[in-house]
Amino acid sequence: MARYELLNNEVHKNLRVAVGYGPQFGDAVGAVPAFPTEFAELVRDYPILLKRNAEGSGWDAFALLGFDKDENLFLQDGRWDAGYLPGYVAKGPFLIGFQAQVDQGVETFEPVIHVDMDHPRVGAHDGVPVFLPQGGHGPYLEYVIRVLRGIHDGVQAARPMYAEFERLGLIQPVELDLQFNATTTGRLRGFHAIDRERLAGLADADVVSLHRSGWLEGAYLMLASLYNVNRLVARKRARLAAQG
Repeated sequence: MARYELLNNEVHKNLRVAVGYGPQFGDAVGAVPAFPTEFAELVRDYPILLKRNAEGSGWDAFALLGFDKDENLFLQDGRWDAGYLPGYVAKGPFLIGFQAQVDQGVETFEPVIHVDMDHPRVGAHDGVPVFLPQGGHGPYLEYVIRVLRGIHDGVQAARPMYAEFERLGLIQPVELDLQFNATTTGRLRGFHAIDRERLAGLADADVVSLHRSGWLEGAYLMLASLYNVNRLVARKRARLAAQG
């Protein structure tokens, strides 16, 4: 159960965070949330797929890491074996919350950083410090702040973009039967992706509208990311071979 606290350089002056990777940190998962602001980085390594959100009112994007819910094929001896670390992983135990402030009688909600004090990365003696001895942000916290900004901006961009993709009929189910070796098979089910033919067949006006909104690039990045399914299959085959 998460236990969030507003990050404070006095209360949390000695806070350290483990920065390795492994099941002990909750990294043994088959997919992690992905955000449009990082699609250009994710497309180098991961398939980017969509799922209906829990409310059924929209879509969430995910970077696929494996073919089972607890299979992360990018974990390698305490390392993350990819050129880019998804923001959801990179943020560690931190997240953005919102704090009410009143200025000249007008209430606004300002983004602030919270930390999950029950997160398995928190409190490691050999972890990196969050704050400098004099109270300023340490390099790790500065990095996390940049990641959180990207996530925040990505969340804001995602909802209207996916809604437009759905309106145009671009989001279609993905169902793949996979053969990893002579005796091991798998299935990719429950995800959706951008449909290549429907994207290519859009009316000119819709293409122009997507381009002017900045969403056409997102569609093509998601589409290009599907080539990484074959790379993920290759990782699975290599892991099975290493296991004998």
